[in-house]
Amino acid sequence: MEDIKSYTNLDVWKKSRSLVNSIYKLTEKYPKNELYGLTNQIRRCAVSIPSNIAEGCGRNYSKDSIQFFYIARGSLYELETTNN
Repeated sequence: MEDIKSYTNLDVWKKSRSLVNSIYKLTEKYPKNELYGLTNQIRRCAVSIPSNIAEGCGRNYSKDSIQFFYIARGSLYELETTNN
């Protein structure tokens, strides 16, 4: 992971942050009674994607980094599932 200066330079991180912004705008339109249910779940898994990418980049060992990237991918699958 030495060749990555900052996770903020990664296209995947930038796109995932954009996804988070889109998810927040989308879920603002959800019914208020879903605020602590579906809305919260969708927002949490969306935020988890760039957060785990950032944490993975901050790890000292490739094996640790890869684990966080897998978690980010899992959060993306979760988001896909809750949004269908």
